[in-house]
Amino acid sequence: MLSVNQPLGIDQCNCNAMRKASRQITRLYDAHLEPVGLRITQFLILAALAEAESATVIALAERLDVERTAMGKMVGFLERDGFVSMNPSPIDGRYRVIELTLEGRLLHDRASPLWLAAQQEFSNLNGAANVASLRTELNRIVVGKHAAASSGD
Repeated sequence: MLSVNQPLGIDQCNCNAMRKASRQITRLYDAHLEPVGLRITQFLILAALAEAESATVIALAERLDVERTAMGKMVGFLERDGFVSMNPSPIDGRYRVIELTLEGRLLHDRASPLWLAAQQEFSNLNGAANVASLRTELNRIVVGKHAAASSGD
């Protein structure tokens, strides 16, 4: 039987360490956002649209570093629920422009304090200086020939 603490040689795997941390952090943020029915992935889409006012699926996917098809699916759910609208671009009809609806803006406004509380809890648990350093260092990570994009936090 495999024990949780049994050394497997994967403890030195950078990817495993990052994925474990990512899942734990995601659970923290999801728990904070649960009262408004959002997951962190959905909140980040709403937040990106609140900042930019509108974006294409491709632009959102690039901003949040999500596969274009996955982003299209996530935006589709938000559209179905009435939080975003998608309309053909007035400049190039091949692209669809996504915008927050009034309901989406209201949801973002209700969710933002919950997100801030998650930010604060993560900072309290890990130390503000450590969290700032972590974010800086994560933005410097290079994988292959592609450096991680700055998140502008």
